[in-house]
Amino acid sequence: MVDLNFDLHEEQAQVFQSPARFRVCAAGRRWGKTEEAAIELIINGLQEKNVYGFDLTGMEVWYICPTFGQAKDLIWDKLKRIGKDVIAKTLENTATIKLINGRTIKLKGSDRPDTLRGVGVSFCVLDEYAFMKPEVWDLIMRPTLADVMGSALFIGTPDGKNHFYDLFLQCEGQDDWEAFQFNSLGNPVLPPDEIEEASKTMTQEAFRQEFEASFAAAGGGEFKDEEFIFMDRPPERGVTYIAVDPAGFVESKGKLTSKLKKSDECAIAVVETSESGWFIHDVIHGRWGVRETSLQIIKACKVYQPNILGIEKGSLMNAIMPYLSDQMRRLNVYPRIEPLTHGGRNKTKRIAWALQGRFQNGKIFFKKDASYVKPLTDQLLDFPNPMVHDDLIDALAYIDQLSKIPYFADAIIQNEFQPLDSAAGY
Repeated sequence: MVDLNFDLHEEQAQVFQSPARFRVCAAGRRWGKTEEAAIELIINGLQEKNVYGFDLTGMEVWYICPTFGQAKDLIWDKLKRIGKDVIAKTLENTATIKLINGRTIKLKGSDRPDTLRGVGVSFCVLDEYAFMKPEVWDLIMRPTLADVMGSALFIGTPDGKNHFYDLFLQCEGQDDWEAFQFNSLGNPVLPPDEIEEASKTMTQEAFRQEFEASFAAAGGGEFKDEEFIFMDRPPERGVTYIAVDPAGFVESKGKLTSKLKKSDECAIAVVETSESGWFIHDVIHGRWGVRETSLQIIKACKVYQPNILGIEKGSLMNAIMPYLSDQMRRLNVYPRIEPLTHGGRNKTKRIAWALQGRFQNGKIFFKKDASYVKPLTDQLLDFPNPMVHDDLIDALAYIDQLSKIPYFADAIIQNEFQPLDSAAGY
């Protein structure tokens, strides 16, 4: 009989004592996430049966980080220190611990997904989950736990509103899930003066994210919330355009349907442009099948009567067009359709080119209290973050290809043929 002695501060104990099968803990730096995870790995590794009555003999316990090297740096020494009385053997090269009951704790890196397959696991910790690909959980670890109804703990500091944020929100209302959010001050051994000093040298966004575990902190930095202008109506009458960024579709029982829940959304940006700038009437978005997508597009055209309807060129546009033609005949709406292209630029540069100068010069206006405002501004504040969706701002950026507004009052004549648009910055 071996007694394990370890100390948890009050907030760590809340996570440890939770009966939820899946727990998501967003916490600030130096809160004690890894220490708590090490304790849980050892406790779970010593169990012979879980709460569901499954025999855990031969089932492994895993700690997963974005890379194997990071996993070893963060927790290896802690595991050996906390579990010294119950460890039978350690293998340094593979970061494997054999416990006195014969069960195994292993450290893994999510950047090598092939090493995460084919082994029975009863419990896993996914540390810094915000910096892993979501497929690591959805397609690999979640099925791996199914044999014995295994459990998981997700820990980390937020990185904007990416899949870690989605998982955090998913916990609400689900019996098997529980979410926790703690700032760094919850660790009683962390000097408050140290955090106060950090707040003086870090940007507000970085401090909120790193020490307050805020998902609201910007993950990108290209756009600032102080640049956002809200109005009840357009500053002046202009011309309306609609730009569509289609999402992917998959074949399901002979029908084209939208991809999985966490895939890209189709986005339909409705913008009225004038010399005063762009007024965003709506950005309609959702994960729809191809028929519903075509209906949403034509309904928007019927309501807003755009001068041009632009759709991103490619296979997705080709998939939509037959359905779109049917909807046009059915609703008696026939918009002028133009294909939209990337123009040889990558997405980040194309979006920044189209939107950044306009925001900085106060030439983009949100419709006050519109339902699209929160998801659109969330994406703008997180841009560019490769782990976060940018479908709404991608559709909005395409308006630049459709709208040709001359700003002659403040144009800078570069030569006889090319006035520079001071609003867009080019």
